[in-house]
Amino acid sequence: MYKEWRMVRVPSLVSLSIDAAKREILRGDDLLPHVYELPPELFNSLVECLPPLALQKLQSEMPFKNYDDYDLSSGDLKTGRKRGRNGNFDTAWKALFKFRWPDHAERVQPVDWQQIYWEYHVQDCLDEAAEVASLPSFSGCLGEIQVLESILEIGYVDDMSTSTSDYLKLSYQCQQYGCYVRRLRLQNVHCVLESCQLLRNSNLQSVVVRWIRSMEYVDGLCKLLNQNCRTLTSLEFVHCKITSSFMDAICGSLYMSGAETHQIQHFSISSSNFHEMDPVSLAHSLASFLSSGRSLRSLKLRDNHLDWNFARRIFSTVLVASSSLTSLDLSGNNIAGWLSNFNWRSGVAKSLQSLRILDLGGSNLQKDDAGNLRYALVQMPSLEILDLSDNPMEDDGLRSLIPYLAEASKSGSPLTDLNLENCELSSDGVAKLLDAFSTLARPLNYLSLAHNVLGSQVAQALGKFWGTSIQILNLEGIGLGPSGFQKLKDIITENLKLVEINISKNRGRIETAEFLSKLIVHAPKLVSVNAAYNLMPEESLPLICSALKTAKGHVEKVDLTGNRWDYRPSHDAMLADFQHNGRPILILPSSVASNVPYDDDP
Repeated sequence: MYKEWRMVRVPSLVSLSIDAAKREILRGDDLLPHVYELPPELFNSLVECLPPLALQKLQSEMPFKNYDDYDLSSGDLKTGRKRGRNGNFDTAWKALFKFRWPDHAERVQPVDWQQIYWEYHVQDCLDEAAEVASLPSFSGCLGEIQVLESILEIGYVDDMSTSTSDYLKLSYQCQQYGCYVRRLRLQNVHCVLESCQLLRNSNLQSVVVRWIRSMEYVDGLCKLLNQNCRTLTSLEFVHCKITSSFMDAICGSLYMSGAETHQIQHFSISSSNFHEMDPVSLAHSLASFLSSGRSLRSLKLRDNHLDWNFARRIFSTVLVASSSLTSLDLSGNNIAGWLSNFNWRSGVAKSLQSLRILDLGGSNLQKDDAGNLRYALVQMPSLEILDLSDNPMEDDGLRSLIPYLAEASKSGSPLTDLNLENCELSSDGVAKLLDAFSTLARPLNYLSLAHNVLGSQVAQALGKFWGTSIQILNLEGIGLGPSGFQKLKDIITENLKLVEINISKNRGRIETAEFLSKLIVHAPKLVSVNAAYNLMPEESLPLICSALKTAKGHVEKVDLTGNRWDYRPSHDAMLADFQHNGRPILILPSSVASNVPYDDDP
């Protein structure tokens, strides 16, 4: 009988040395001078292996003589931070960030990964503290709250023997890493005077404030805003109770010393209540804030239950303001009639010349509002994105806009994106719109007609339209049916410019797959297809797979969820055959989803 031996990987001397160095760097400073003298290869290997706390210590205490390959800007000298020109430290910070916040790694593109790492860390600490401070039984100081979970992430694990250590406290973490914070999300419990001390080293550029429902938190918030008034450029309120006193206090805290102006560039109030016995007073307070913002570039007042009169006052203020707005969002309010009998006197809309984005979705705009809007749009020669979704404009309202769209194209308008989702349009109205777009000098890049009951009758106009340079087309839930897809298939032309198309929830059955099999081949730039919930049978899958093979790999995603077939083991081979960057191109109905009743109603 032979004794079974298992191969055990023996650590190398280098790896053992690096592990020992990591521990010593955390425990004291004696080893640091020797670490800085390491050969570049060993030094870089050590940098790649360090936990955040050790990496921070190594980078911040590096002597200038060892920084030959590093670049020190004036801003870094003031804060004691150093940024590597060759990117060794930055690469290490990026890896640590991706490990701790993998879901956020693709969303951020910072200049300095060290800065963004500690900014996220402080945010996590504040979020943990907010959970404790929100408890009815809490009566202590915010800074005394222990944030154990966040601490474990950065390398204090070997020193967790005592639970009374200062570094467990929120105050310590803010003191150590608050200088890296530029963007913060604050709950109401954060908006106390103590936070001004906790964040005294921060130079906040962006603040999102949530759940301010009473004036008890306003003093602390205003003090914090005033503390950062020279650097703050973005301010957002979510789920707050807005009064004239609230707005006056906020405005006063942001004024620069010696002048009644502020530096806010992006201002937003969303999902909040404008609560005031005298709405005129509140509108005046908000208007005063807007008129004092000479740097204001974007304004969002979304889902706040505003009425037409309030919106009219705000819009009138924007027209005469000295700022140059590029984005205006009034969506999710009830502002029907806000532009009726508006006096478009000469020069009144100078501030609209720079507007690029206008979002009026879900604002209860009627057909008459569309006609009035036409005169406003003429004042916006730089408009690129127009969102009119979820407004019952009907065909009459759409017809009012078609002349503007035609004229805008002739005059070289940069309009590229138009959202007409769920506007109670018919196939007749949309056909006229698409015919007009088909002849424009500068066609659209993006168009959404989703959730309008258009039926198969719109197929002919669609076929002509997507011969233009349209790149993204949303046709979700427009009632194409099998006959609509059959018509679209018959009129597909060569070399379509489409990049993304959504044809989900159209009950197209097998005809959906037949249409797709031809579209995929004739749209060489097509990347994404959403064909979910179309009642497609299982025999649709071979048709689509055959087209994907012919397409030679440019399609990255085909969503087939919600169709009428169950998962089978044979599908695994198909998923393996069609992949992009290691991810399946085909998103198939799962065995779990197949048990859910089919429903494509809006």
